[in-house]
Amino acid sequence: MKYSGAFEVVRADHAGVEVRNQMAEIFADGFSQWLTYFSKDRDVTAKAFAHMFVLDQFYVALAGDRVAAFGACTDCQSFSLELQSAPLRRHLGWFKGSMAALILKREFQKPFVDPPAETGSVEFIGTALSFRGQGAASAVIKHMLVHLPYRNYLIEEVADTNVPAIRLYEKLGFTEYKRKSLSPRQARISGINHMVSLCFEKA
Repeated sequence: MKYSGAFEVVRADHAGVEVRNQMAEIFADGFSQWLTYFSKDRDVTAKAFAHMFVLDQFYVALAGDRVAAFGACTDCQSFSLELQSAPLRRHLGWFKGSMAALILKREFQKPFVDPPAETGSVEFIGTALSFRGQGAASAVIKHMLVHLPYRNYLIEEVADTNVPAIRLYEKLGFTEYKRKSLSPRQARISGINHMVSLCFEKA
């Protein structure tokens, strides 16, 4: 059923309701393409990764006490996620938990090299299945563009197969500035041919 109210967008650590577990469930649904190696059980995946959100870097769109969408924006130096080996091993088992910590830290906790000044990095946009197509993710991104102090915003490495997300970012004014090809082996395994990077400059 479509949500009839307006989404309230707040910083995740100021939400006043439990958001971490809801964000983990959205993450498990939205990023399942990348996570099925570690577990095909969505609930296990959500529990394994719930610890990693740095809440003061995230914003959530709330529909009452439900998280409809979320996204992070960092200063290109801080990390929005902090992966810990212990909870990953507890939920995924020692081997896959250790692999997740090793592999995903490289991907999720990768600092920018010489980031441009006055630039924010928009990261990990996710929408709950029951709120997709209702403007919740747009509300989060618009809030960040209006209220955060950066002049420029980057969204790095969106899979070219994620056409709805790319269309959303372009609709909000982002434009593609870089496209990276995956190796033939990576493309065959993931079904993704390119990773697209987009940018936005405030008028």
